[in-house]
Amino acid sequence: VYAPSLMIESVKKTQQETSAALLSRALHMCRAKQIRSETLVFEGDAKEMICQAVEQMHVDLLVVGSRGLGKIRRAFIGSVSDYCAHHANCPILIVKPPKEMTS
Repeated sequence: VYAPSLMIESVKKTQQETSAALLSRALHMCRAKQIRSETLVFEGDAKEMICQAVEQMHVDLLVVGSRGLGKIRRAFIGSVSDYCAHHANCPILIVKPPKEMTS
């Protein structure tokens, strides 16, 4: 598959802007609840980058969400929360989605 470098850069810029907006929103929500937080941006495989950040930052507890994919879909595409549960160097809390989101 061929993709011109301008197209790749455009997609990358859009992803960075979307990520920045999501991080800003999450940081604002934490601060509103007086939760100490900071944001970091890594490029790479999410599950590996999360575990790397946990180790570098000496995290006390990792909280991740679960999309509720089910066993078959999870086997094909993998699960970040499952990977982190087995590889993170700290306790992990996996938050499941509400039931209406998984059906």
